[in-house]
Amino acid sequence: MTAGSGSFESSGGGYGAESPRPTGLLDMLSVAAVVVDADGRIVFWTPQAEELFGYTSEEALGTYAARLFIHPQHLPAVAKLFAEVLKTGRSWAGAFPVRHKDGSTRLTEFRNMRLLDDLGDVYALGIAADHSLLQRVETDLALCERLISQSPIGIALLDPDLHYLLVNQALERIDATPAEEHIGRRLRETLPLPDIDTIESSLRQVLTTGTPLLDQYHVGRPPADPDTEHAWSLSFYRLEDPSGRVLGAAISFVDVTERHRASAEADRARRRLALIADASTRVGTTLEVEQTAHELAEVAAPELADVVAVDILDSALACRRKRRPDNGPELFRALALKAAYPSVALRAADPPGDLAAYEGDRLVTLCVHTARPVLVRHVGERDLPRIARDAEATTLLARAGVHSYLAVPLIAHGEVLGALDLKRTRNPVPFDEDDVVLASELASRAAVAIDNARWFQSVRNTALTLQRSLLPDHPPHHTGLELASRYQPAQATSEVGGDWYDVIPLTDDKTALVVGDVMGNGIDAAATMGRLRTATCAYADLDLEPASVLQHLDKITCDLEHYIVTCLYAVFDPRTGQCHIANAGHMPPALARPDRPPELLELPAGAPLGVGGVPFEATTVDLGPGDLLVLYTDGLVETRHHPIDDRLDVLLGFLDEPRRPLEESCDLLLYGLRHPDDHDDVALLVARVL
Repeated sequence: MTAGSGSFESSGGGYGAESPRPTGLLDMLSVAAVVVDADGRIVFWTPQAEELFGYTSEEALGTYAARLFIHPQHLPAVAKLFAEVLKTGRSWAGAFPVRHKDGSTRLTEFRNMRLLDDLGDVYALGIAADHSLLQRVETDLALCERLISQSPIGIALLDPDLHYLLVNQALERIDATPAEEHIGRRLRETLPLPDIDTIESSLRQVLTTGTPLLDQYHVGRPPADPDTEHAWSLSFYRLEDPSGRVLGAAISFVDVTERHRASAEADRARRRLALIADASTRVGTTLEVEQTAHELAEVAAPELADVVAVDILDSALACRRKRRPDNGPELFRALALKAAYPSVALRAADPPGDLAAYEGDRLVTLCVHTARPVLVRHVGERDLPRIARDAEATTLLARAGVHSYLAVPLIAHGEVLGALDLKRTRNPVPFDEDDVVLASELASRAAVAIDNARWFQSVRNTALTLQRSLLPDHPPHHTGLELASRYQPAQATSEVGGDWYDVIPLTDDKTALVVGDVMGNGIDAAATMGRLRTATCAYADLDLEPASVLQHLDKITCDLEHYIVTCLYAVFDPRTGQCHIANAGHMPPALARPDRPPELLELPAGAPLGVGGVPFEATTVDLGPGDLLVLYTDGLVETRHHPIDDRLDVLLGFLDEPRRPLEESCDLLLYGLRHPDDHDDVALLVARVL
């Protein structure tokens, strides 16, 4: 506008080839500006006005506005409004029907106001936009605002540097931060998620590529509910204006906590079932109390607890019926200790094998007295002394970070055997009622196995005690012989057998060497062995020939129901150097001479004792100085997986040095031929001629 000229000039009468792309809301609305002088003539006309009304600047400038696009019937009202705006200076706003160049009528939104130039001349400025377009934009904005503010989904708008521009109330509830306190802050300053670095990286990827990332799963503990784990599904979008300029990013937070909890519970249930199934196959694989306790601890850590201990009442371990529970102390024997990872909590526990007396106020004692689980969800300073064995252990448990404790009784056939002791240190989740049910189920299964093992072990110990009491002590000196012997019970789950050996001094410096095997296991077999050993000693005192001794033993065995016995009876005479041997179905003895390869003596096999009516024969073997005679039971050489001939060859291979000390020879044979899990016991008698 030129001063005093009373006219305006448009800077562009139309869109040129170099027109910039729309970049904002005003461009999108195509807001037109028109200036009219006091006489009503158009003195300023924008390109947007040309787009809105259809007239070019050449057609519009200098023309009376009312005649150009106002219908005749509206002229009086327009003239009145125009005069009022110029006179009073008050603006007017509203929608008004306008005539387009093409003859159509369009409802247009107007904002009119008075202008004054530096000369005091008065003008009217009209700001106009298409009413329907404006109404649609207003509706969209209102809808967006309502959707964002009232949505149950958390929504945040961020600038390209990931600073907050806007958040809704739902997001306020998630991070417990008022909306206004978000603005300008970075994402990581308010979000409670532990993987915030991943979230920011994902947002930068979206800002760069424009490709949304949908349904990203994230878990955290919001400030509004720090004790509960929540889950959200996050989606990331890039925000652009109509020209494609990047404005920032949007994040939506959908609370999927219930779905997360249901999924976690289902997964937890699957893991619990898997743990119980695992325990069914791994706990109770042997009839050994210590091994069963160790298996229980292995199963429980780390799936159920970080530190696991299995403690058995000493009275239960000894198979002594316990008196009625009271409030007094209890004597526990630690059987197993397991930690999921190295921890000082191990130093606070009783080492396996140790005995420990716990007073009645200790939680583990309370557990066995009440025969009910003891659960301390959140362990405090007052709880630790009731868990630990002493003050030093209390300090160690505190250092280890024990925050939750559970003890469940080991009950079998109505008897409390001990307790399964569980602690959590690194696992942040406290024990709950589901853990009590699971631990009780594991303890119940293990208790039955422990109960079976302790009774079996008791019977086995009784049989073993009887067996050893019936065997001779270390053989005394015998003329012309150096002797060594071993008895080794079965190491597997089968019971003690009826294997025995004996060295019997006879008249004229002769010595009887006996090895026998009662077929069967347990106390009955051991008792039968004792009867036969006594009878053998009695017949030997009669100075009977070996074949006659076996004949008499056969008659005795026939009177014993259901028993078959193999036996080897030999008499060595140091004056002649001869050994007379009779065999009743037993393994052949081995002979090793200083200058010859070891061999098995060929003897008439004979029938086992108890068959009856079968005669026995004796064989005479000449023995010289240094000759080694090895008598043994079948448990030394028989296995379930190897031919007996191969095993006998192995036996001879261990006798390649007959001058080896006898005690060393015995150990070599036992450890070289025996497997820890062999199912049979062994009697071994080795004699060297002096």
